[in-house]
Amino acid sequence: MATKRYWTISEVAGKFGVNQSLLRYWEKEFPALDPKKQGSGKRAYTVRDIEIVAVLHDLLKEKGYTIDGAKRQLRQALQERQRMEELKNRLEHAKEELLSMAKDLDPQG
Repeated sequence: MATKRYWTISEVAGKFGVNQSLLRYWEKEFPALDPKKQGSGKRAYTVRDIEIVAVLHDLLKEKGYTIDGAKRQLRQALQERQRMEELKNRLEHAKEELLSMAKDLDPQG
């Protein structure tokens, strides 16, 4: 699923073996799941949306969480993901600074 940018609700429902109505319900219950709506009202799911559906499917269908329990778990997972992105960005910035300093110290450079 990495080459496409958007998937329809029927494609996503088929991938997870759930009804389209369940995905629409999850959208109402979980604000993080927010596929783009096209002018015709059709949903366009991104890779991020599909990742969230995968987490929800695992929590609700596989692990038996309640909606409230899944909300807590999803919120924690999204917060952790955000922390990891911030850490990654800080590390990339530090790497650039160190490479720049190394270049300045290099007598050949």
